[in-house]
Amino acid sequence: MFSQLKPAIMLTLVLTVITGILYPLAVTGLSQLMFPHQANGSLVTRGGALAGSELIGQNFAKPEYFHMRPSAAGTNGYDAAASSGSNLGPTNPDLAKRLQKDAAAYHAENKSTAAIPADAITASGSGLDPEISPANAMIQAARVASVRGASQDDVRSLVNARTQGRQFGFLGEARVNVLALNMALDERFPVRK
Repeated sequence: MFSQLKPAIMLTLVLTVITGILYPLAVTGLSQLMFPHQANGSLVTRGGALAGSELIGQNFAKPEYFHMRPSAAGTNGYDAAASSGSNLGPTNPDLAKRLQKDAAAYHAENKSTAAIPADAITASGSGLDPEISPANAMIQAARVASVRGASQDDVRSLVNARTQGRQFGFLGEARVNVLALNMALDERFPVRK
């Protein structure tokens, strides 16, 4: 029996060293050499201070900023340590009530009667999606322009400049990274005091 147990133990130890130590070190080392920005979380700094990550949504609640999708991550949303969706199905009456409430708030906040893009009132699966649709951004542009004292055309031009097309020309949908857009807003149209 020991003659069968010894090779199994040795193989387990060898594979543990290869797959648990050597491979992760090699992948981490290569990623740090080849893609340091991405390997370190795609962090964005402004004025030497951390502003956020390109990959993780955060709550922009002030009227002078473009707002993210709703978030069900954590107690108050946008908690990267508690990434999750609401898990409310399409037949759940609680979801219908929340969507109606959020739609009314969206129309009131943006003073718009336009059709609401789905991403404006529905949370993503992670609750931390960093991007919104261009349609959502265009509806919010009037509010943002008004608060910042800029023209709607200028703010919409900024949205268009920050809009990313489909990946590889056919994957996904066009999108706007909200952190990058809001940082560009602060730079180009500072908030009036």
